[in-house]
Amino acid sequence: MAAAPILSWEGLGLVQGNGWLFRDLDIHVGPRDRLALIGRNGAGKTTLLKLLAGQVDADKGTRSVQPGTRIVTLEQDPFFTGYDKLIDFALAGPDAPPRHAVEAIAGQLGIDLERNATSASGGERRRAALARALASEPDLLLLDEPTNHLDLAAIDWLESWLQRYNGAFVVISHDRTFLTRLTKATLWLDRGSMRRKEVGFGGYEAWMEQVFAEEARNADRMDAKLKIEAHWLERGVTARRKRNQGRLEKLWEMRAARAAMLTPTGVAKLSLGTDDVKTRAVIVADKVVKRFGAGDTQRTIIKDFSLRITRGDRIGVVGANGAGKTTLLKLLTGEIAPDEGKITLAKTLDGVIIDQQRSLMSPEKRVRDVLAEGGDWIDVQGVRKHIQGYLKDFLFDPNMVEARVGTLSGGERSRLLLAREFARKSNLLVLDEPTNDLDLETLDLLQEVISDYDGTVLIVSHDRDFLDRTVTITLGLDGSGKVDVVAGGYADWEKQRKGRVLPVGKSRTEAAPPPPPPPPAKKAKLTYKDQRDYEILPTRIEELEAAIARDEAALADPALYVANPAKFAALTAAIAKAQADKHAAEERWLELAELVEG
Repeated sequence: MAAAPILSWEGLGLVQGNGWLFRDLDIHVGPRDRLALIGRNGAGKTTLLKLLAGQVDADKGTRSVQPGTRIVTLEQDPFFTGYDKLIDFALAGPDAPPRHAVEAIAGQLGIDLERNATSASGGERRRAALARALASEPDLLLLDEPTNHLDLAAIDWLESWLQRYNGAFVVISHDRTFLTRLTKATLWLDRGSMRRKEVGFGGYEAWMEQVFAEEARNADRMDAKLKIEAHWLERGVTARRKRNQGRLEKLWEMRAARAAMLTPTGVAKLSLGTDDVKTRAVIVADKVVKRFGAGDTQRTIIKDFSLRITRGDRIGVVGANGAGKTTLLKLLTGEIAPDEGKITLAKTLDGVIIDQQRSLMSPEKRVRDVLAEGGDWIDVQGVRKHIQGYLKDFLFDPNMVEARVGTLSGGERSRLLLAREFARKSNLLVLDEPTNDLDLETLDLLQEVISDYDGTVLIVSHDRDFLDRTVTITLGLDGSGKVDVVAGGYADWEKQRKGRVLPVGKSRTEAAPPPPPPPPAKKAKLTYKDQRDYEILPTRIEELEAAIARDEAALADPALYVANPAKFAALTAAIAKAQADKHAAEERWLELAELVEG
């Protein structure tokens, strides 16, 4: 018999704006539950955690808590204003944990609680908040993005603590590895409703596909509009899965090529005098050394580091906080100079840096101000697009153009910044902790955009799964000044650290951390017309997209309507027809792709 819940909501409902954010939710948390709370940015995950904690009043429903249950929340952005030191925050309020317990956990996390709260880094604040939360001996922990700003060592420690923890927890996180290792059941917040399944995050995506497929089958008995929506739900999941498999295939090929280049023979073959365009170096580091301090306090951050970064490389930088990741990034981008050795940057290098501080996102600005400086059109990699169409590419409702940045969730703000920066023409992209605050769908989108990016990418991240799915080379710093250069992702670097290096020539299935795609299903028989459509439709879709982009660019001329209204009307009609033809072609190709899948 299942244990009685320690916390429950019956018929929970909350109004936001002009409608219900969610309505009639039933939620039950047992005494040993390990629950992943999943949902898109803006779905209300953080708000739901606050409702569970009793910090927000609902518009309907009944909340019940088992007497004596201690509920502790780790907020995504803890409020440190008004505290002199981190220890003051950790021990504030009548419900503060004992000082000795806080200091014991702080010591294990490696944080000095005497640090000034105002000048402390995001990682230091996160550790202080964790020390307070975990020392409080909670029966139920509500964790909102607990791995944000933590380095890999701290994430490993937190995982171990939660595995030993005897209470229950509900966690929101973008860190797939963290969720897969720890959760035993999943709460899925989707379009205002709540689903629960007794599988951890490892089984979530398969469950999601089953739900969408069932919705599509049920919609067969409904009206045409619902049929179309359900059709795209199901086909969209299928198409994304196919893209993901194709992306991982491409990534494995790139890693194999880079592994060969990193051998002594490969390096010799790639001499400066024999470059072709595809292997031409964009950044070359030769025996680089960087030190900080002087005399007895001098510390070598980077020593004897050499690497040749070519166009198209995806470089991941990992290591503990303070190991030198930011220093290495600044060296590679030319922001600071080495003390010894040489860094050579290609003259044509044109970089875009997306920083952790999100400094461009003023709360009073509108979405259109951030993307298009108040206009309706945006240049995306040199191609003119309407702002509403571009918003859809980044999973936004096109009607959000007038929304203020201050009204967006943390994840939506991060996604908006990515949309802005990816529109700029560049050949070097620098991402500093890009996964913070992003939901899982946006992470998938970010992986696709990075995969399609034609230039070089430098990524500093503590998200192990994200690195395993995106980078071709990992630079690992252990704090001693040495930089490991490993072909592959985080898992490959971890294997090397543990002395289990895979020799060059091993199969990509052994070397790559993501699981290999399943063997292709036996193809269904297609008619001659089906086979021909399956082969030519992708080209036709590209032609239609080009025609739409060309006509939209012509339509963007503000003088066109006055000078030539007939041409304006013709272009408008042509765009509408091309969009309808493109939609029909995409539907036909997705149906044929499903037949080919079996």
